[in-house]
Amino acid sequence: MTNKELSRQDGPPNEMEKIKERSNFLRGTLTESFEERLTASIPDDDGKLLKFHGSYMQDDRDIRNERKRQKLEPAYSFMIRVRLPGGVATPEQWLTMDHLANTYGNGTLKLTTRQTFQLHGILKWNMKKTIQEMDRALMDTIAACGDVNRNVMSTSNPYQSDVHGEVYEVSKKISEHLLPKTRAYHEIWLDEEKVLESAKTEEEIEPIYGALYLPRKFKIGVAIPPSNDVDIYSQDLGFIAIIEDGKLQGFNVTAGGGMGMTHGDTNTYPQLARVVGFCPTEKVSEVAEKILTIQRDYGNRSERKNARFKYTIDKRGLPWLKNELNERLGWDLEEARAFHFDHNGDRYGWLENDGKWHLTLFIENGRVKDTENYPIMTGLREIAKVHKGYFRLTANQNLIISNVSRRNKKKIDELVAQYGLTDGKENSALRRNSMACVALPTCGLAMAEAERYLPVLVTKIEDLLEENGLRDEEIIIRMSGCPNSCSRPALGEIAFIGKAPGKYNMYMGAGFAGDRLNKIYRENIGEEEILETLKPIVSRYAKERHENEHFGDFVIRAGYVEEVTSGLNFHS
Repeated sequence: MTNKELSRQDGPPNEMEKIKERSNFLRGTLTESFEERLTASIPDDDGKLLKFHGSYMQDDRDIRNERKRQKLEPAYSFMIRVRLPGGVATPEQWLTMDHLANTYGNGTLKLTTRQTFQLHGILKWNMKKTIQEMDRALMDTIAACGDVNRNVMSTSNPYQSDVHGEVYEVSKKISEHLLPKTRAYHEIWLDEEKVLESAKTEEEIEPIYGALYLPRKFKIGVAIPPSNDVDIYSQDLGFIAIIEDGKLQGFNVTAGGGMGMTHGDTNTYPQLARVVGFCPTEKVSEVAEKILTIQRDYGNRSERKNARFKYTIDKRGLPWLKNELNERLGWDLEEARAFHFDHNGDRYGWLENDGKWHLTLFIENGRVKDTENYPIMTGLREIAKVHKGYFRLTANQNLIISNVSRRNKKKIDELVAQYGLTDGKENSALRRNSMACVALPTCGLAMAEAERYLPVLVTKIEDLLEENGLRDEEIIIRMSGCPNSCSRPALGEIAFIGKAPGKYNMYMGAGFAGDRLNKIYRENIGEEEILETLKPIVSRYAKERHENEHFGDFVIRAGYVEEVTSGLNFHS
Protein backbone atom coordinates (compact mmCIF):
# COMPACT_ATOMS: atom_id res chain seq x y z
CA MET A 1 0.00 0.00 0.00
CA THR A 2 1.10 3.59 -0.53
CA ASN A 3 1.87 5.89 2.39
CA LYS A 4 -1.31 7.82 1.57
CA GLU A 5 -3.40 4.65 1.74
CA LEU A 6 -1.75 3.55 4.99
CA SER A 7 -2.54 6.93 6.58
CA ARG A 8 -6.22 6.26 6.06
CA GLN A 9 -6.19 3.05 8.09
CA ASP A 10 -7.38 2.57 11.65
CA GLY A 11 -4.35 0.73 12.97
CA PRO A 12 -1.74 -1.87 12.03
CA PRO A 13 -2.82 -4.35 9.34
CA ASN A 14 -4.51 -7.52 10.52
CA GLU A 15 -3.10 -10.96 9.81
CA MET A 16 -5.21 -11.45 6.67
CA GLU A 17 -3.65 -8.34 5.14
CA LYS A 18 -0.20 -9.82 5.77
CA ILE A 19 -1.24 -13.12 4.18
CA LYS A 20 -2.45 -11.31 1.06
CA GLU A 21 0.72 -9.20 0.93
CA ARG A 22 3.03 -12.21 0.87
CA SER A 23 0.75 -14.34 -1.33
CA ASN A 24 2.20 -13.27 -4.70
CA PHE A 25 -1.22 -12.24 -5.95
CA LEU A 26 -3.20 -15.10 -4.38
CA ARG A 27 -0.80 -17.91 -5.26
CA GLY A 28 0.68 -18.61 -1.85
CA THR A 29 1.73 -22.24 -1.68
CA LEU A 30 -1.60 -23.58 -2.92
CA THR A 31 -0.03 -25.68 -5.66
CA GLU A 32 2.29 -27.40 -3.20
CA SER A 33 -0.45 -27.81 -0.58
CA PHE A 34 -2.79 -29.59 -2.96
CA GLU A 35 -0.04 -31.90 -4.12
CA GLU A 36 0.64 -32.99 -0.51
CA ARG A 37 -1.03 -36.40 0.00
CA LEU A 38 -0.22 -37.04 3.67
CA THR A 39 -3.21 -35.02 4.88
CA ALA A 40 -6.66 -34.18 3.56
CA SER A 41 -6.25 -30.59 4.79
CA ILE A 42 -4.19 -27.61 3.72
CA PRO A 43 -2.31 -25.05 5.90
CA ASP A 44 -4.26 -22.21 7.43
CA ASP A 45 -2.72 -19.42 5.32
CA ASP A 46 -3.49 -21.31 2.12
CA GLY A 47 -6.97 -22.01 3.42
CA LYS A 48 -7.56 -18.26 3.66
CA LEU A 49 -6.17 -17.67 0.17
CA LEU A 50 -8.27 -20.51 -1.23
CA LYS A 51 -11.38 -18.42 -0.62
CA PHE A 52 -10.30 -16.09 -3.42
CA HIS A 53 -10.42 -19.14 -5.68
CA GLY A 54 -14.03 -19.87 -4.70
CA SER A 55 -13.54 -22.57 -2.09
CA TYR A 56 -13.52 -23.16 1.66
CA MET A 57 -11.97 -26.04 3.55
CA GLN A 58 -14.51 -27.65 5.90
CA ASP A 59 -14.93 -30.75 8.00
CA ASP A 60 -17.95 -32.82 8.98
CA ARG A 61 -18.79 -31.59 12.48
CA ASP A 62 -21.27 -34.44 12.98
CA ILE A 63 -18.37 -36.88 13.24
CA ARG A 64 -15.62 -34.56 14.49
CA ASN A 65 -15.61 -35.86 18.07
CA GLU A 66 -15.75 -39.50 17.02
CA ARG A 67 -12.77 -39.06 14.70
CA LYS A 68 -10.90 -37.31 17.50
CA ARG A 69 -11.54 -40.27 19.79
CA GLN A 70 -10.17 -42.54 17.06
CA LYS A 71 -7.09 -40.30 16.82
CA LEU A 72 -7.95 -39.43 13.23
CA GLU A 73 -7.77 -35.98 11.71
CA PRO A 74 -11.16 -34.32 11.07
CA ALA A 75 -13.06 -35.43 7.95
CA TYR A 76 -11.76 -32.59 5.81
CA SER A 77 -13.30 -31.74 2.47
CA PHE A 78 -13.90 -28.63 0.40
CA MET A 79 -16.87 -26.55 -0.61
CA ILE A 80 -16.66 -25.09 -4.11
CA ARG A 81 -18.80 -22.11 -5.13
CA VAL A 82 -19.37 -21.12 -8.75
CA ARG A 83 -19.29 -17.59 -10.13
CA LEU A 84 -22.63 -17.36 -11.94
CA PRO A 85 -23.67 -13.74 -12.64
CA GLY A 86 -27.42 -13.28 -12.31
CA GLY A 87 -27.81 -16.98 -11.50
CA VAL A 88 -28.20 -18.03 -15.14
CA ALA A 89 -27.00 -21.48 -16.25
CA THR A 90 -27.48 -23.56 -19.38
CA PRO A 91 -28.91 -27.10 -19.25
CA GLU A 92 -25.40 -28.36 -20.09
CA GLN A 93 -23.98 -26.51 -17.10
CA TRP A 94 -26.71 -27.91 -14.87
CA LEU A 95 -25.83 -31.43 -15.99
CA THR A 96 -22.15 -30.74 -15.34
CA MET A 97 -22.89 -29.61 -11.79
CA ASP A 98 -25.13 -32.65 -11.24
CA HIS A 99 -22.37 -34.94 -12.49
CA LEU A 100 -19.73 -33.31 -10.28
CA ALA A 101 -21.97 -33.45 -7.22
CA ASN A 102 -22.51 -37.17 -7.69
CA THR A 103 -18.95 -38.01 -8.78
CA TYR A 104 -16.82 -35.94 -6.42
CA GLY A 105 -19.26 -34.27 -4.01
CA ASN A 106 -21.75 -35.44 -1.42
CA GLY A 107 -24.50 -36.21 -3.93
CA THR A 108 -26.30 -32.90 -3.50
CA LEU A 109 -26.33 -29.42 -5.01
CA LYS A 110 -26.85 -26.30 -2.95
CA LEU A 111 -28.53 -23.31 -4.61
CA THR A 112 -27.28 -20.34 -2.64
CA THR A 113 -28.79 -17.04 -1.53
CA ARG A 114 -26.46 -15.34 -4.03
CA GLN A 115 -27.87 -17.20 -7.03
CA THR A 116 -25.15 -19.72 -7.60
CA PHE A 117 -24.16 -23.35 -7.06
CA GLN A 118 -22.21 -24.80 -4.17
CA LEU A 119 -20.73 -28.27 -4.15
CA HIS A 120 -19.96 -29.83 -0.78
CA GLY A 121 -17.76 -32.74 0.19
CA ILE A 122 -15.05 -32.42 -2.48
CA LEU A 123 -11.92 -34.20 -1.33
CA LYS A 124 -8.56 -32.48 -1.66
CA TRP A 125 -7.30 -34.76 -4.44
CA ASN A 126 -10.46 -34.19 -6.50
CA MET A 127 -10.41 -30.39 -6.38
CA LYS A 128 -8.41 -29.82 -9.53
CA LYS A 129 -10.43 -32.31 -11.57
CA THR A 130 -13.66 -30.72 -10.39
CA ILE A 131 -12.61 -27.17 -11.29
CA GLN A 132 -11.30 -28.29 -14.67
CA GLU A 133 -14.60 -29.97 -15.53
CA MET A 134 -16.40 -26.76 -14.58
CA ASP A 135 -14.06 -24.85 -16.86
CA ARG A 136 -14.90 -27.12 -19.79
CA ALA A 137 -18.56 -26.23 -19.19
CA LEU A 138 -17.62 -22.51 -19.27
CA MET A 139 -17.96 -22.02 -15.52
CA ASP A 140 -15.40 -20.84 -13.01
CA THR A 141 -15.09 -20.20 -9.29
CA ILE A 142 -12.92 -17.08 -9.51
CA ALA A 143 -13.80 -14.55 -6.81
CA ALA A 144 -16.80 -16.51 -5.60
CA CYS A 145 -15.36 -15.98 -2.09
CA GLY A 146 -12.59 -13.83 -0.61
CA ASP A 147 -11.91 -10.10 -0.22
CA VAL A 148 -13.15 -9.21 -3.69
CA ASN A 149 -16.41 -8.55 -5.45
CA ARG A 150 -18.55 -11.68 -5.11
CA ASN A 151 -21.17 -13.15 -7.46
CA VAL A 152 -23.21 -10.29 -8.94
CA MET A 153 -26.92 -10.84 -8.39
CA SER A 154 -29.78 -9.85 -10.70
CA THR A 155 -33.58 -10.04 -10.53
CA SER A 156 -34.51 -13.59 -11.51
CA ASN A 157 -38.04 -13.68 -12.84
CA PRO A 158 -38.21 -12.44 -16.43
CA TYR A 159 -41.79 -11.16 -16.33
CA GLN A 160 -40.49 -7.95 -17.91
CA SER A 161 -38.58 -9.87 -20.53
CA ASP A 162 -36.96 -7.11 -22.60
CA VAL A 163 -35.83 -5.09 -19.59
CA HIS A 164 -34.88 -8.24 -17.72
CA GLY A 165 -32.51 -9.22 -20.53
CA GLU A 166 -30.85 -5.79 -20.50
CA VAL A 167 -30.42 -5.83 -16.74
CA TYR A 168 -28.98 -9.33 -16.78
CA GLU A 169 -26.38 -8.20 -19.32
CA VAL A 170 -25.50 -5.29 -17.02
CA SER A 171 -24.89 -7.72 -14.14
CA LYS A 172 -22.62 -9.83 -16.34
CA LYS A 173 -20.61 -6.80 -17.42
CA ILE A 174 -20.13 -5.70 -13.81
CA SER A 175 -18.97 -9.18 -12.86
CA GLU A 176 -16.46 -9.39 -15.70
CA HIS A 177 -15.20 -5.85 -15.16
CA LEU A 178 -14.47 -6.42 -11.46
CA LEU A 179 -12.79 -9.82 -11.77
CA PRO A 180 -9.29 -10.05 -10.29
CA LYS A 181 -6.71 -9.98 -13.07
CA THR A 182 -4.11 -12.21 -11.44
CA ARG A 183 -3.53 -15.43 -13.36
CA ALA A 184 -3.11 -17.42 -10.13
CA TYR A 185 -6.42 -19.29 -10.61
CA HIS A 186 -5.51 -20.34 -14.15
CA GLU A 187 -2.02 -21.42 -13.18
CA ILE A 188 -3.04 -23.44 -10.11
CA TRP A 189 -6.21 -25.12 -11.38
CA LEU A 190 -6.09 -25.00 -15.18
CA ASP A 191 -2.37 -25.65 -15.70
CA GLU A 192 -1.70 -22.36 -17.44
CA GLU A 193 2.00 -21.69 -17.85
CA LYS A 194 3.30 -19.39 -15.13
CA VAL A 195 4.32 -15.86 -16.05
CA LEU A 196 7.98 -15.06 -15.44
CA GLU A 197 8.57 -13.08 -12.25
CA SER A 198 10.33 -10.36 -14.21
CA ALA A 199 7.20 -9.77 -16.26
CA LYS A 200 4.93 -9.22 -13.27
CA THR A 201 3.96 -5.81 -11.99
CA GLU A 202 1.18 -4.81 -9.63
CA GLU A 203 -0.40 -2.61 -12.30
CA GLU A 204 -0.45 -5.39 -14.87
CA ILE A 205 -1.90 -7.96 -12.49
CA GLU A 206 -4.40 -5.96 -10.43
CA PRO A 207 -5.19 -2.53 -11.90
CA ILE A 208 -8.39 -2.20 -9.79
CA TYR A 209 -7.70 -4.15 -6.60
CA GLY A 210 -3.98 -3.61 -6.06
CA ALA A 211 -1.79 -6.12 -4.25
CA LEU A 212 -3.94 -6.29 -1.09
CA TYR A 213 -7.35 -6.56 -2.75
CA LEU A 214 -10.25 -5.34 -0.57
CA PRO A 215 -10.41 -5.17 3.23
CA ARG A 216 -13.37 -7.60 3.19
CA LYS A 217 -15.85 -9.20 0.81
CA PHE A 218 -17.93 -6.95 -1.44
CA LYS A 219 -21.42 -7.76 -2.72
CA ILE A 220 -23.33 -6.25 -5.64
CA GLY A 221 -26.95 -6.73 -6.69
CA VAL A 222 -29.13 -5.43 -9.52
CA ALA A 223 -32.90 -5.17 -9.03
CA ILE A 224 -35.91 -4.46 -11.22
CA PRO A 225 -38.83 -2.89 -9.30
CA PRO A 226 -41.37 -3.86 -8.12
CA SER A 227 -39.40 -7.04 -7.29
CA ASN A 228 -36.70 -6.77 -4.64
CA ASP A 229 -35.90 -10.47 -4.80
CA VAL A 230 -32.14 -9.77 -4.61
CA ASP A 231 -32.60 -7.85 -1.32
CA ILE A 232 -30.94 -4.80 -2.82
CA TYR A 233 -30.61 -3.06 0.54
CA SER A 234 -28.43 -5.89 1.86
CA GLN A 235 -25.77 -5.27 -0.80
CA ASP A 236 -22.56 -3.27 -0.45
CA LEU A 237 -23.47 -1.77 -3.81
CA GLY A 238 -26.81 -1.94 -5.57
CA PHE A 239 -28.30 -0.82 -8.87
CA ILE A 240 -32.08 -0.33 -9.06
CA ALA A 241 -33.38 -0.33 -12.63
CA ILE A 242 -35.45 2.73 -13.51
CA ILE A 243 -38.01 1.96 -16.17
CA GLU A 244 -40.03 4.67 -17.88
CA ASP A 245 -42.43 4.04 -20.77
CA GLY A 246 -41.32 0.42 -20.77
CA LYS A 247 -37.68 1.32 -21.40
CA LEU A 248 -34.63 1.08 -19.16
CA GLN A 249 -33.45 4.62 -18.41
CA GLY A 250 -30.59 3.78 -16.06
CA PHE A 251 -30.12 2.88 -12.41
CA ASN A 252 -30.44 4.37 -8.97
CA VAL A 253 -27.25 3.57 -7.05
CA THR A 254 -27.37 2.26 -3.47
CA ALA A 255 -24.40 1.81 -1.15
CA GLY A 256 -23.51 0.46 2.27
CA GLY A 257 -25.70 -2.57 2.92
CA GLY A 258 -24.57 -5.65 4.79
CA MET A 259 -26.14 -8.25 7.06
CA GLY A 260 -23.29 -9.65 9.17
CA MET A 261 -22.50 -8.82 12.80
CA THR A 262 -20.91 -10.42 15.87
CA HIS A 263 -22.87 -11.52 18.94
CA GLY A 264 -22.18 -9.24 21.88
CA ASP A 265 -20.28 -6.62 19.87
CA THR A 266 -22.46 -3.55 19.41
CA ASN A 267 -19.85 -2.01 17.10
CA THR A 268 -21.04 -4.56 14.54
CA TYR A 269 -24.54 -4.54 13.09
CA PRO A 270 -26.57 -5.19 9.95
CA GLN A 271 -27.19 -2.12 7.83
CA LEU A 272 -29.39 -1.10 4.93
CA ALA A 273 -27.89 0.39 1.80
CA ARG A 274 -28.84 3.98 1.05
CA VAL A 275 -29.67 5.54 -2.31
CA VAL A 276 -26.90 7.91 -3.42
CA GLY A 277 -28.03 8.96 -6.91
CA PHE A 278 -28.78 7.89 -10.47
CA CYS A 279 -26.47 6.86 -13.30
CA PRO A 280 -27.03 6.02 -16.99
CA THR A 281 -26.84 2.38 -18.02
CA GLU A 282 -23.59 2.81 -19.92
CA LYS A 283 -21.88 4.20 -16.80
CA VAL A 284 -22.73 1.36 -14.42
CA SER A 285 -19.42 -0.50 -14.59
CA GLU A 286 -17.51 2.74 -14.12
CA VAL A 287 -19.56 3.60 -11.04
CA ALA A 288 -19.07 0.08 -9.66
CA GLU A 289 -15.30 0.30 -10.13
CA LYS A 290 -14.95 3.72 -8.50
CA ILE A 291 -17.06 2.76 -5.48
CA LEU A 292 -15.06 -0.44 -5.09
CA THR A 293 -11.82 1.57 -5.13
CA ILE A 294 -13.17 3.86 -2.41
CA GLN A 295 -13.66 0.83 -0.19
CA ARG A 296 -10.25 -0.46 -1.24
CA ASP A 297 -8.61 2.76 -0.07
CA TYR A 298 -10.68 3.61 3.00
CA GLY A 299 -11.95 0.29 4.36
CA ASN A 300 -10.67 -0.85 7.74
CA ARG A 301 -7.67 -3.15 7.24
CA SER A 302 -6.94 -3.38 10.94
CA GLU A 303 -10.17 -4.88 12.35
CA ARG A 304 -11.92 -7.30 9.98
CA LYS A 305 -15.14 -7.18 12.01
CA ASN A 306 -15.43 -3.53 10.99
CA ALA A 307 -14.05 -3.81 7.48
CA ARG A 308 -17.24 -3.97 5.42
CA PHE A 309 -18.25 -0.98 3.28
CA LYS A 310 -21.20 -0.17 5.58
CA TYR A 311 -18.80 0.74 8.38
CA THR A 312 -16.65 2.84 6.05
CA ILE A 313 -19.71 4.90 5.10
CA ASP A 314 -21.14 5.12 8.62
CA LYS A 315 -17.79 6.34 9.94
CA ARG A 316 -17.32 9.05 7.32
CA GLY A 317 -20.87 9.88 6.27
CA LEU A 318 -22.97 9.66 3.11
CA PRO A 319 -22.06 13.20 1.91
CA TRP A 320 -18.39 12.19 2.06
CA LEU A 321 -19.10 9.10 -0.06
CA LYS A 322 -20.98 11.12 -2.70
CA ASN A 323 -18.23 13.71 -2.91
CA GLU A 324 -15.48 11.09 -3.09
CA LEU A 325 -17.36 9.16 -5.78
CA ASN A 326 -18.09 12.22 -7.92
CA GLU A 327 -14.44 13.26 -7.67
CA ARG A 328 -13.19 9.86 -8.81
CA LEU A 329 -15.75 9.70 -11.61
CA GLY A 330 -15.04 13.21 -12.85
CA TRP A 331 -18.79 13.74 -13.16
CA ASP A 332 -21.71 13.85 -10.74
CA LEU A 333 -24.41 11.27 -10.22
CA GLU A 334 -27.84 12.64 -11.00
CA GLU A 335 -30.63 12.93 -8.46
CA ALA A 336 -32.22 9.57 -7.66
CA ARG A 337 -35.45 8.78 -9.50
CA ALA A 338 -38.73 7.45 -8.12
CA PHE A 339 -39.21 3.69 -7.73
CA HIS A 340 -41.22 1.26 -5.61
CA PHE A 341 -40.71 -2.28 -4.34
CA ASP A 342 -43.66 -4.37 -3.17
CA HIS A 343 -42.09 -7.77 -2.40
CA ASN A 344 -38.81 -9.67 -2.17
CA GLY A 345 -40.05 -13.21 -2.79
CA ASP A 346 -40.40 -15.39 -5.88
CA ARG A 347 -43.44 -15.92 -8.11
CA TYR A 348 -44.17 -19.63 -8.20
CA GLY A 349 -45.61 -21.75 -10.98
CA TRP A 350 -45.79 -21.09 -14.70
CA LEU A 351 -45.55 -17.57 -16.10
CA GLU A 352 -45.82 -16.69 -19.79
CA ASN A 353 -44.15 -13.71 -21.43
CA ASP A 354 -43.65 -12.98 -25.12
CA GLY A 355 -44.41 -16.54 -26.10
CA LYS A 356 -41.92 -18.09 -23.68
CA TRP A 357 -42.84 -19.92 -20.47
CA HIS A 358 -41.03 -19.85 -17.14
CA LEU A 359 -41.64 -22.33 -14.31
CA THR A 360 -40.53 -21.41 -10.78
CA LEU A 361 -40.04 -24.46 -8.57
CA PHE A 362 -39.81 -24.37 -4.78
CA ILE A 363 -36.46 -25.78 -3.58
CA GLU A 364 -36.60 -25.80 0.21
CA ASN A 365 -33.47 -24.00 1.48
CA GLY A 366 -31.89 -24.54 -1.93
CA ARG A 367 -30.93 -28.18 -1.35
CA VAL A 368 -31.19 -30.36 -4.46
CA LYS A 369 -31.09 -33.91 -3.15
CA ASP A 370 -32.92 -37.11 -3.93
CA THR A 371 -34.87 -38.66 -1.09
CA GLU A 372 -37.01 -41.78 -1.09
CA ASN A 373 -40.20 -39.77 -1.49
CA TYR A 374 -38.89 -36.83 -3.47
CA PRO A 375 -36.37 -37.52 -6.28
CA ILE A 376 -35.84 -33.85 -7.09
CA MET A 377 -32.25 -34.22 -8.25
CA THR A 378 -33.16 -36.94 -10.72
CA GLY A 379 -36.17 -34.98 -11.92
CA LEU A 380 -34.16 -31.84 -12.60
CA ARG A 381 -31.49 -33.92 -14.33
CA GLU A 382 -34.11 -35.34 -16.70
CA ILE A 383 -35.51 -31.87 -17.35
CA ALA A 384 -32.00 -30.61 -18.17
CA LYS A 385 -31.67 -33.33 -20.79
CA VAL A 386 -34.66 -32.00 -22.78
CA HIS A 387 -34.71 -28.30 -21.83
CA LYS A 388 -33.65 -25.84 -24.54
CA GLY A 389 -33.72 -22.64 -22.49
CA TYR A 390 -32.02 -21.65 -19.24
CA PHE A 391 -32.00 -22.46 -15.55
CA ARG A 392 -32.23 -19.37 -13.33
CA LEU A 393 -31.19 -19.69 -9.70
CA THR A 394 -33.10 -17.22 -7.56
CA ALA A 395 -31.93 -15.18 -4.58
CA ASN A 396 -34.46 -17.09 -2.47
CA GLN A 397 -32.77 -20.42 -3.25
CA ASN A 398 -35.43 -21.51 -5.72
CA LEU A 399 -35.14 -22.47 -9.39
CA ILE A 400 -36.74 -21.17 -12.58
CA ILE A 401 -36.94 -23.41 -15.65
CA SER A 402 -36.79 -20.47 -18.04
CA ASN A 403 -37.39 -19.71 -21.72
CA VAL A 404 -39.52 -22.79 -22.38
CA SER A 405 -41.22 -22.98 -25.76
CA ARG A 406 -44.90 -23.88 -25.97
CA ARG A 407 -43.89 -27.10 -27.71
CA ASN A 408 -41.50 -28.13 -24.92
CA LYS A 409 -43.75 -27.03 -22.06
CA LYS A 410 -45.82 -30.21 -22.26
CA LYS A 411 -42.73 -32.43 -21.97
CA ILE A 412 -41.43 -30.50 -18.96
CA ASP A 413 -44.87 -30.64 -17.34
CA GLU A 414 -44.81 -34.41 -17.76
CA LEU A 415 -41.42 -34.68 -16.07
CA VAL A 416 -42.53 -32.38 -13.26
CA ALA A 417 -45.49 -34.67 -12.65
CA GLN A 418 -43.46 -37.87 -13.03
CA TYR A 419 -40.93 -36.86 -10.37
CA GLY A 420 -43.37 -35.02 -8.14
CA LEU A 421 -41.58 -31.70 -8.42
CA THR A 422 -43.40 -28.83 -6.79
CA ASP A 423 -43.94 -25.14 -7.31
CA GLY A 424 -44.68 -24.93 -3.59
CA LYS A 425 -48.28 -23.82 -3.95
CA GLU A 426 -49.47 -26.74 -1.84
CA ASN A 427 -47.20 -25.53 0.96
CA SER A 428 -48.04 -22.78 3.39
CA ALA A 429 -47.09 -19.25 2.44
CA LEU A 430 -44.70 -19.25 5.41
CA ARG A 431 -42.76 -22.22 4.04
CA ARG A 432 -42.62 -20.68 0.57
CA ASN A 433 -41.08 -17.57 2.15
CA SER A 434 -38.57 -19.44 4.32
CA MET A 435 -34.83 -19.37 3.84
CA ALA A 436 -31.87 -20.83 5.75
CA CYS A 437 -28.11 -20.99 5.35
CA VAL A 438 -26.18 -24.29 5.28
CA ALA A 439 -24.91 -24.14 8.90
CA LEU A 440 -24.18 -27.57 10.42
CA PRO A 441 -22.56 -29.94 9.75
CA THR A 442 -20.17 -28.35 7.24
CA CYS A 443 -19.95 -24.65 8.12
CA GLY A 444 -17.18 -24.05 10.63
CA LEU A 445 -18.81 -20.83 11.83
CA ALA A 446 -22.23 -22.28 12.66
CA MET A 447 -23.33 -22.06 16.28
CA ALA A 448 -26.66 -23.82 15.68
CA GLU A 449 -28.58 -25.67 13.00
CA ALA A 450 -30.30 -23.78 10.18
CA GLU A 451 -30.93 -25.65 6.91
CA ARG A 452 -31.65 -28.96 8.65
CA TYR A 453 -33.81 -27.41 11.38
CA LEU A 454 -35.84 -24.59 9.84
CA PRO A 455 -38.22 -26.95 7.95
CA VAL A 456 -38.99 -28.67 11.26
CA LEU A 457 -39.65 -25.39 13.04
CA VAL A 458 -41.76 -24.09 10.15
CA THR A 459 -43.98 -27.17 10.44
CA LYS A 460 -44.67 -26.34 14.09
CA ILE A 461 -45.26 -22.64 13.40
CA GLU A 462 -47.62 -23.66 10.60
CA ASP A 463 -49.84 -25.26 13.24
CA LEU A 464 -50.13 -21.87 14.97
CA LEU A 465 -50.97 -20.20 11.68
CA GLU A 466 -53.57 -22.87 10.80
CA GLU A 467 -55.28 -22.38 14.15
CA ASN A 468 -55.63 -18.69 13.37
CA GLY A 469 -56.62 -18.95 9.71
CA LEU A 470 -53.28 -17.64 8.48
CA ARG A 471 -51.98 -20.53 6.37
CA ASP A 472 -51.98 -18.42 3.22
CA GLU A 473 -50.62 -15.26 4.82
CA GLU A 474 -47.28 -14.25 3.31
CA ILE A 475 -44.73 -13.96 6.14
CA ILE A 476 -40.97 -13.91 5.54
CA ILE A 477 -39.09 -16.23 7.91
CA ARG A 478 -35.33 -16.74 7.88
CA MET A 479 -32.74 -18.62 9.92
CA SER A 480 -28.97 -18.41 10.09
CA GLY A 481 -26.66 -20.67 12.06
CA CYS A 482 -24.45 -17.74 13.04
CA PRO A 483 -24.47 -13.93 12.93
CA ASN A 484 -22.56 -13.82 9.64
CA SER A 485 -26.09 -14.02 8.26
CA CYS A 486 -25.74 -15.70 4.87
CA SER A 487 -29.53 -16.12 4.71
CA ARG A 488 -30.01 -12.37 5.30
CA PRO A 489 -32.01 -12.94 8.53
CA ALA A 490 -32.02 -9.24 9.47
CA LEU A 491 -34.56 -8.83 6.65
CA GLY A 492 -36.93 -11.51 7.95
CA GLU A 493 -40.28 -10.53 9.45
CA ILE A 494 -39.53 -13.44 11.78
CA ALA A 495 -35.89 -14.46 12.04
CA PHE A 496 -33.59 -16.64 14.08
CA ILE A 497 -29.82 -16.33 14.43
CA GLY A 498 -27.96 -19.19 16.06
CA LYS A 499 -26.46 -18.52 19.49
CA ALA A 500 -25.63 -22.05 20.68
CA PRO A 501 -26.75 -25.60 19.87
CA GLY A 502 -30.56 -25.49 19.85
CA LYS A 503 -30.64 -21.82 20.93
CA TYR A 504 -31.41 -18.74 18.85
CA ASN A 505 -31.88 -15.02 19.11
CA MET A 506 -35.34 -14.21 17.77
CA TYR A 507 -35.96 -11.07 15.72
CA MET A 508 -39.14 -9.51 14.32
CA GLY A 509 -40.30 -6.50 12.39
CA ALA A 510 -38.48 -6.37 9.04
CA GLY A 511 -40.22 -4.89 6.03
CA PHE A 512 -42.03 -7.26 3.67
CA ALA A 513 -40.30 -5.66 0.68
CA GLY A 514 -36.85 -5.99 2.25
CA ASP A 515 -36.63 -2.29 3.05
CA ARG A 516 -36.46 -2.37 6.88
CA LEU A 517 -34.32 -4.26 9.38
CA ASN A 518 -35.85 -6.31 12.16
CA LYS A 519 -35.19 -6.02 15.91
CA ILE A 520 -34.26 -8.55 18.58
CA TYR A 521 -37.28 -9.68 20.62
CA ARG A 522 -36.03 -12.68 22.60
CA GLU A 523 -32.49 -13.86 23.26
CA ASN A 524 -31.06 -17.37 23.50
CA ILE A 525 -34.30 -19.34 23.30
CA GLY A 526 -35.08 -22.87 22.13
CA GLU A 527 -37.98 -24.38 20.26
CA GLU A 528 -40.44 -24.56 23.15
CA GLU A 529 -39.89 -20.90 24.04
CA ILE A 530 -40.06 -19.89 20.38
CA LEU A 531 -43.49 -21.45 19.98
CA GLU A 532 -44.73 -20.09 23.30
CA THR A 533 -43.53 -16.63 22.31
CA LEU A 534 -45.10 -16.68 18.87
CA LYS A 535 -48.47 -18.11 19.88
CA PRO A 536 -50.04 -14.96 21.37
CA ILE A 537 -48.44 -12.71 18.77
CA VAL A 538 -49.86 -14.77 15.90
CA SER A 539 -53.26 -14.80 17.60
CA ARG A 540 -53.28 -11.01 17.97
CA TYR A 541 -52.11 -10.56 14.39
CA ALA A 542 -55.00 -12.66 13.11
CA LYS A 543 -57.55 -10.63 15.10
CA GLU A 544 -56.15 -7.11 15.07
CA ARG A 545 -54.27 -6.61 11.82
CA HIS A 546 -55.33 -3.91 9.44
CA GLU A 547 -56.32 -4.71 5.90
CA ASN A 548 -53.24 -5.82 3.91
CA GLU A 549 -51.01 -5.23 6.95
CA HIS A 550 -47.91 -7.40 6.90
CA PHE A 551 -46.67 -9.22 9.99
CA GLY A 552 -43.52 -7.10 10.23
CA ASP A 553 -45.57 -3.90 10.22
CA PHE A 554 -48.03 -5.25 12.76
CA VAL A 555 -45.46 -6.21 15.41
CA ILE A 556 -44.11 -2.66 15.30
CA ARG A 557 -47.56 -1.07 15.49
CA ALA A 558 -48.55 -3.41 18.31
CA GLY A 559 -45.44 -2.46 20.26
CA TYR A 560 -43.63 -5.80 20.31
CA VAL A 561 -40.50 -4.24 18.80
CA GLU A 562 -39.43 -0.74 17.83
CA GLU A 563 -38.93 0.20 14.20
CA VAL A 564 -35.30 0.07 13.10
CA THR A 565 -34.60 3.00 10.78
CA SER A 566 -30.86 2.33 10.51
CA GLY A 567 -28.36 -0.30 11.55
CA LEU A 568 -26.93 2.33 13.88
CA ASN A 569 -29.93 1.80 16.19
CA PHE A 570 -30.21 -1.96 15.62
CA HIS A 571 -28.89 -2.70 19.12
CA SER A 572 -30.46 0.26 20.95
